[in-house]
Amino acid sequence: MPQTITKGIKTLLAEANETVTAITLDDAAKLLGSDDHVFVDLRDIRELKRAGKIPGAFSCPRGMLEFWIDPESPYHKDIFNQDKTYVFYCASAWRSALSAKTAKEMGLNPVVHIEGGFSAWLKADAPVEKVD
Repeated sequence: MPQTITKGIKTLLAEANETVTAITLDDAAKLLGSDDHVFVDLRDIRELKRAGKIPGAFSCPRGMLEFWIDPESPYHKDIFNQDKTYVFYCASAWRSALSAKTAKEMGLNPVVHIEGGFSAWLKADAPVEKVD
């Protein structure tokens, strides 16, 4: 018997984008190097090695996000326990929208994500840091 999906990705993304602020590439670029912001790259390590990342971004694979945010988790990362704005991004702004919504629901705030994701960042010829 086939599965009946009652809420698809289009609906999930629409709901996320209703609750999460998306910032433009220009606005994101202006925040580079800011002590008040943490850029969080949600892409897989293979994606980072292939294309690089936004300079100074913290790499958090999407599958570990909730575990790294929660201070009660044995996997918690202190980077998620700062009084800063978190700027999430992924390849196309899909994972980042869903991740930002989840992070906000967990209590991490403020959280925004970058319109168009890293693909748009590359297309705009914005700075990239290599990942080994």
